Amino acid sequence: MATRRELVLAVGQRYRAASRAEKRTILDEFTAVTGYHRKHAIRMLRSAARRQPASRARTRLYDEAVRQALVVLWEASDRICGKRLKALIPILLDAMQRHGHLQLDPAVRERLLAVSAATIDRVLAGPRAHVRGRSRRRPTSAIRRSVPVRTFADWKDPVPGYLEADLVAHCGESVAGSFVQSLVLTDIASGWTECMALLVREQTLIVEALTKLRAALPFALLGFDTDNDSVFLNETVIGYCTTHDIKQTRSRAYRKNDQAWIEQKNGAVVRRLTGYRRLEGMAAAKALNRLYAASRLFVNFFQPSFKLASKVRTGAKVTKRYHPPASPYQRLLALDDVPSEIKMRLRAVFAVLDPITAAR
Repeated sequence: MATRRELVLAVGQRYRAASRAEKRTILDEFTAVTGYHRKHAIRMLRSAARRQPASRARTRLYDEAVRQALVVLWEASDRICGKRLKALIPILLDAMQRHGHLQLDPAVRERLLAVSAATIDRVLAGPRAHVRGRSRRRPTSAIRRSVPVRTFADWKDPVPGYLEADLVAHCGESVAGSFVQSLVLTDIASGWTECMALLVREQTLIVEALTKLRAALPFALLGFDTDNDSVFLNETVIGYCTTHDIKQTRSRAYRKNDQAWIEQKNGAVVRRLTGYRRLEGMAAAKALNRLYAASRLFVNFFQPSFKLASKVRTGAKVTKRYHPPASPYQRLLALDDVPSEIKMRLRAVFAVLDPITAAR
């Protein structure tokens, strides 16, 4: 196309200055070389002399001050994507200014609040550029039958307290020997996530961890959904759930989509914090628990996530719609099923929470 434009400019000047007979010859040569239709070629050669409008330089709305502020907010949010950061900016901006981590000019603050998710990703493109199973004993058929199956479509809109659970193995590249396991719980309604490291994979440790995590949850534990791992489907865990009036369910075998919520948190929370290296021993488990205790408030108060609103299948095409990104804290405040006492406690925690300190 560049060559054709150069040819139009070169031939056009000669074409407009030629006589009628000469124009016919020039036009024949020009259409033979370019392949253009004769009428189209005439229009192009006649218009080649028209003055092209001067291109105006685009006014840059988001200057260096906005870019630097976005980088600071992005780092403080643990480098989340533009769509999630867009929803977090109003909350994170107020919290960071309240604790003295960020002081912005009112004009810069106004532009930050108005920036789109696409612009955030474009501005942060530069900073972004610089920057696995073990065989297990199966539970008996009687135990499996005692725990009802729940699929991904059965959740509907549960109240806070119905959690999916899973174990994340910190085994590195080898499943030989003993290594640390992380018990992860995530609430279906809000996305509230709690983690605890276990020295080994053992059912009594699961019960002890559940007792501690129940005390940390801002709501009562009503449901406990797991996969078909024998560490969850056994008399110890089933008896604990029955005693404390916790409804225990399980997913279908080999259907990870039945536990999509917890599988997402395994990667976004646990693997993001710990990676894939091997961790073993008491010291590693204690260090991992200190990490989870330090990061839990940041994850639940300052990490927005998407939640599926609807899914429509038209032939082979699946169209998904999502709610606006929101943190677990925001979702709990928006739910009518959460008592006002719990909301007051959450607001009190959020009022004194420093996002920079919580992220460390």
